[in-house]
Amino acid sequence: MRQPRRDTRGIVDPAALLRQVRFRRLAPAVELAELVEHYWFIDWDLDQPFEQHVVGHPAVNLVVLRPTLNDPVAAEVSGAARELFSIKLTERGWVRGVQFRPGAFRAFSRRSPAELTGRRVPLARVLPVADPGDRLAAAATDEVAAAVFDELLLGLRPDLDESVRLAMRLVDRVRHDRGLRRVEELAQQAGLSVRSLQRLFTEYVGIGAKQVILRYRVHGAIELAEGEVDWAAVAAELGYSDQAHLVREVTAAIGVSPAAYAASLR
Repeated sequence: MRQPRRDTRGIVDPAALLRQVRFRRLAPAVELAELVEHYWFIDWDLDQPFEQHVVGHPAVNLVVLRPTLNDPVAAEVSGAARELFSIKLTERGWVRGVQFRPGAFRAFSRRSPAELTGRRVPLARVLPVADPGDRLAAAATDEVAAAVFDELLLGLRPDLDESVRLAMRLVDRVRHDRGLRRVEELAQQAGLSVRSLQRLFTEYVGIGAKQVILRYRVHGAIELAEGEVDWAAVAAELGYSDQAHLVREVTAAIGVSPAAYAASLR
């Protein structure tokens, strides 16, 4: 079985998150492994409110949550975020989620993820499935909850066509190749015009190719900030024109400069 991703890329100050909540990831059924990154589960029981920030992956998430025990269970689909995503956790609650691989959501829905970008939409408006909230609330273990998600997604009979495969493959290339810095370079590697590449990313990922490249560069900078940092060297490694360019992009993404963020971790 494909193992769930174990890195904390995109989570701003992951150590603080893990001190406050129980955070787990599980792999989907084998039949879904090409399309689903992982299932993720968070539970908390807090004396004081805790706010978490995330520079999200360019991916759609199916989210079922109960913010506190006084709230009803809600199910929604969350599109790729354009900006820093923040959530304040209070009291006792939980979230159960599906993170689709970037580009994969179109296999489950005829709607383009571009319609969901920057939005959180009730599940019933997006996918023709029964609300899984009650079943997830009653699930005794993470494995049972994962089985609920497996059944729901397999019931949609996902269509893994060539456009879905291409979009996923190109995002994966951006994610893992730090030397890939320009949209024109990615288009050339894909054998597409820049215009066709941008259309593919918009229709199947939800944000443009340039935004995806920038998103993963910011992820890399956040990840590297956890140690002693030579920001000029980091800027060169991640393909920024200079250190000032890195500072501007990271500050715009997380609200503080890279140096201030690194100092806060220490």
